[in-house]
Amino acid sequence: MATESMTTCPVGRALDLVGDRWSLLIVREAFDGVGRFSDFQRRLGMSRSMLSQRLQALLEADVLAQQPLEEGRSYQQYVLTERGRALFPLVVALRQWGEAFLFAPGEPRSVLQADSDGLPLALMQPRDQHGQVVAAAGTQVIKPPSP
Repeated sequence: MATESMTTCPVGRALDLVGDRWSLLIVREAFDGVGRFSDFQRRLGMSRSMLSQRLQALLEADVLAQQPLEEGRSYQQYVLTERGRALFPLVVALRQWGEAFLFAPGEPRSVLQADSDGLPLALMQPRDQHGQVVAAAGTQVIKPPSP
């Protein structure tokens, strides 16, 4: 059972939904254009049952939706919903953190770049309503009153 602080915590609720490794990797693959079950399985190396469970959970959470792969065919593909596409900043932030702290200098890694100019994305940073970068020490969590 969730504690009171977890039920009012947006981070806790988000992690309940997409906080496991496989769910976020499925979302990452969907951003890369993967939509077929077999392609998810091949690229991620997941068992069929694990992939089925995670895809079903993402469908139920409205992160993914199913749509026909081709007109008149029975094959379905998975596509990101609006809620799923809104996870893009999270995926980019995790990528940038991994790039900064989990690779040795010069170690090969994939690069996410903007189509507009071919350059890597700028570092994502939290900003206040005036556009100023804010560090954790400059924030506070206001919790709702207890019932």
